[in-house]
Amino acid sequence: MKTRVTWARLSLLALLCWLNWPQTAAACATCFGKSDSKLAEGLNMGIFALLGLVLLVLGWLAGFFIYLSRRAAAEARVVESAVSASHSPQP
Repeated sequence: MKTRVTWARLSLLALLCWLNWPQTAAACATCFGKSDSKLAEGLNMGIFALLGLVLLVLGWLAGFFIYLSRRAAAEARVVESAVSASHSPQP
């Protein structure tokens, strides 16, 4: 049983070493320095599209909190006017 556990540990260690072995990087045209290729233009458009999506979501989130603060302020004015009307002396 002990040899079986040792064999499993040795196999796991060999697998981890094999997975972490440095490999040659296969750089694309964008990473390699040719920035006027169609691949680089497509990559840039993808980056701008994702950036636009992030800005859209953040803008929606900011707008939602502005809506909530305005609604809370309006509700506070209604409650304040109701409280002041109930405490005002009536003839």
